[in-house]
Amino acid sequence: MSLKIVLSGTGDARQVPAFGCQCAACQRARRDPAFRRGPCSGTVQFNDSVTLLDAGFPDLMERHPADSFCQILLTHYHMDHVQGLFPLRWGVGSRITVYGPPDPVGCDDLFKHPGLLDFSHTLTPFVAFTLQGLRVTPLPLNHSKLTYGYLLESPHGSLAWLCDTTGLPEKSMKFLAANRPDVMVIDCAYEPRSETPRNHNDLNTVVELKRQIAAPRVVLTHIGHHFDLWMMENPLPEGIEAGFDGQTICLDLAEVRS
Repeated sequence: MSLKIVLSGTGDARQVPAFGCQCAACQRARRDPAFRRGPCSGTVQFNDSVTLLDAGFPDLMERHPADSFCQILLTHYHMDHVQGLFPLRWGVGSRITVYGPPDPVGCDDLFKHPGLLDFSHTLTPFVAFTLQGLRVTPLPLNHSKLTYGYLLESPHGSLAWLCDTTGLPEKSMKFLAANRPDVMVIDCAYEPRSETPRNHNDLNTVVELKRQIAAPRVVLTHIGHHFDLWMMENPLPEGIEAGFDGQTICLDLAEVRS
């Protein structure tokens, strides 16, 4: 038994390289695909079950063929996190369960014309549920649209997935501090700034969250090209690392490794 999380995409809504940008980070990403960042998303594998975390890749159907995953877990309904659902819904076969926050608006006409997708499984903050034995607790985040993060818990360890947030609501902070995750994958779109940005964290905010929650390992995601440019010349604090597309985080027994 093991819990494995793959960071499918680690970029912000612009992605890296950003369209038309000639900064050193974007030029590097054009030269070397290893530095590209796609839409922020992931996959969770617990034993033999696979859950998609968000659906921002337009080619989601090619990346995840029919019957290769059990369900989809959405953080929120901004386009860069759900655009892969639009063609997927018109496929054939079994219905696909989509878990997510109770956003009455959703995104465009997904709720009106769901096709294969079953959006009826809305979640309640701090009310845990299980996905094929994996314990999942929804955690409210600070964003411009109703957004949840998730604490994923297995017998081998726990991981908090916290993308698209500025800081954390007090109740979510207290919950994570009381249930300290082994790994925290968290939004960090920006380099250190004197004022906290709107909608997404900067590095200063993440450093303070790490201090309060005391997670031993923090992996940054939802990274923008300006932050990549900053990291080309500046080291990250101890215990904090920049995630990359395709990175795998494994929690096996008491060991957390990548």
